[in-house]
Amino acid sequence: MTITTLLVANRGEIACRIFRTCRDLGITTVAVYSDADADALHVREADLAVRLPGAAPADTYLRGDLVVAAARAAGADAVHPGYGFLSENAAFAAAVQDAGLVWVGPPVKAIELMASKTRAKELMAGAGVPLLAPVDPATASEDDLPLLLKAAAGGGGRGMRIVRELDALPGELLAAAAEAASAFGDGEVFAEPYVERGRHVEVQVMADAHDTVWALGTRDCSLQRRHQKVIEEAPAPGLDEALRTRLHEAAVAAARAVGYRGAGTVEFLVSAEGRPYFLEMNTRLQVEHPVTEAVFGLDLVALQLRVAEGEPLPSPEPPQPSGHAVEARLYAEDPARDWQPQTGALLTLEVPEGPGLRLDTGYTGGDTIGVHYDPMIAKVIAHAPTRTEAVRLLARALERARIHGPVTNRELLVRSLRHPDFAAARLDTGFYDRHLADLTAPAAGRDPATAALAATLAEAVRGAEAVRGAEAVRGAEGGRGVRVATPAPARFGAWRNVPSGPQRKRYRSEPDGTEHEVAYRTPRTGVPEPHETPGTRVLTATPDHVTLEVGGLTRHFAVTAYADRVHVDATDGSYTFTALPRFTDPATHTAPGSLLAPMPGTVVRLAEGLAAGVTVEAGQPLIWLEAMKMEHRILAPASGTLTALHAAPGHQVEVGALLAVVQEDPAATTPVPHPVPEETA
Repeated sequence: MTITTLLVANRGEIACRIFRTCRDLGITTVAVYSDADADALHVREADLAVRLPGAAPADTYLRGDLVVAAARAAGADAVHPGYGFLSENAAFAAAVQDAGLVWVGPPVKAIELMASKTRAKELMAGAGVPLLAPVDPATASEDDLPLLLKAAAGGGGRGMRIVRELDALPGELLAAAAEAASAFGDGEVFAEPYVERGRHVEVQVMADAHDTVWALGTRDCSLQRRHQKVIEEAPAPGLDEALRTRLHEAAVAAARAVGYRGAGTVEFLVSAEGRPYFLEMNTRLQVEHPVTEAVFGLDLVALQLRVAEGEPLPSPEPPQPSGHAVEARLYAEDPARDWQPQTGALLTLEVPEGPGLRLDTGYTGGDTIGVHYDPMIAKVIAHAPTRTEAVRLLARALERARIHGPVTNRELLVRSLRHPDFAAARLDTGFYDRHLADLTAPAAGRDPATAALAATLAEAVRGAEAVRGAEAVRGAEGGRGVRVATPAPARFGAWRNVPSGPQRKRYRSEPDGTEHEVAYRTPRTGVPEPHETPGTRVLTATPDHVTLEVGGLTRHFAVTAYADRVHVDATDGSYTFTALPRFTDPATHTAPGSLLAPMPGTVVRLAEGLAAGVTVEAGQPLIWLEAMKMEHRILAPASGTLTALHAAPGHQVEVGALLAVVQEDPAATTPVPHPVPEETA
């Protein structure tokens, strides 16, 4: 059957990416959208769109019945699930086919067989795929530690726990099962040995209905936070040819064992000694598929559509790979603060274009990053003849990007790509456990003080132009017919002291909170001059661009102001400042011990017995917030008495909302019973 109209049962970046291929193939596109996504990029780019009433995923993108009804209403003849949401839901795939629509995905039976990691491992053992021996939690001993607990259904790190102490095992099992049940509707959890310093290596497969299965090389996805990938590359570096061959053969065997068709990924854990172990098979397109596309010169979505139409793959063997590709996931999150997701207006998103660079995104400047979905803004991909060149190209593209709005992990990505361990391909899943503190510490070579000076000078020029404009208007209204030309950029080689005293401007760096005070003078020329800044000379100054000579080095600063927030993009990085008032507003102070919501979200539960008047211990989890597919714990700041509790399960809260107040009391002796601490998923 030829596909003419395709509905993508997804949102954001992956929907936009699938639409791009559909446009190239002449296929009409249909989007579905929640109320929160009414003006999202994927809706704007689709030919047709169907609303799914509601905002939460459970009410919208996870409602298979609504998605099938939308496909029928739009006249679609095929459905592509993207990744996440319903992409690995066998019942949804069956419902699509029962409705007479083409399912752009693997057979329902293959999804069912691989849906449970425990059943998949049993099947893979029969196919000769290497496995880690499972561990029965009921009989686990000290010799079995450390253990990795995993949800049998789903992925994305939900329900995953590392257990290093036997006494913690029962509680972690309960916590993992509860999270798995909440995330996937299935509380089954299994245990296996945790491989220290293991690498996450996967093989992309593509299969048709004519007995052809391609193994499209390897990818390394070892750089992860919360068991979710951050940087991926193809091919996986540092593997000898024998290991590559074994991985390819195992992946093909796994695909053939379930009668697979379409795009899929077989994931392995490779030990430090070079032994591979099957982890799972993702029966869908992966987030990181662009690196494989770049290396093999393929469009995997086009191949998915071709296979879904019943056509064979173009040849019995895949094309030969060329070069190296690296992908970085740009998230709206703060790595220095426990990876907290960020929300708000994405004011500017501009990533350099050029040979070897690719941007996959579901946002443009002016869009809003909300609380309901994953905080990934975009994927930036670089392809070059060698790994060194690809890594360098990607790091520089990220560094030169203009990203204004919520805090992102951009700086972390750049520093990760340039870290000596990454450069030397010393990769494993513990990379961020070891290096996060260093990667989020203030970077050497950054100069926020000079960036704050550039912001101040640009604002001063902007203010002077506004005054001149107002005077021109008043003159024209008075009948004098005054006309004022747009001022040219101010250019001068030096400055001199003038009798007027310096003016001062205060900024707070975001997100670290460091304050900067800048002094400047505005002489009769109207061009601001820095004060108390020896060795600095202003070359040009406009409202949006400042060029300074600092210690004999010419530096350029692009300045963009949004209300009290100022973004400064320079060659050494990007800076975000909040302009501070001259005097502090007492109303902004909060009582000691106040627990404020670090982000917008939903209160999902409270510590058992938590109520005003009870005593708590320092560091005790008191309140759990869920935001952007992640769960966050609010901890007691000190031992004492809970004097106020404003949070309740189900409450929607905004960032900065007062949740509770703890009055420090060293004599507190009757703490609320501890719930089992949870790793944020």
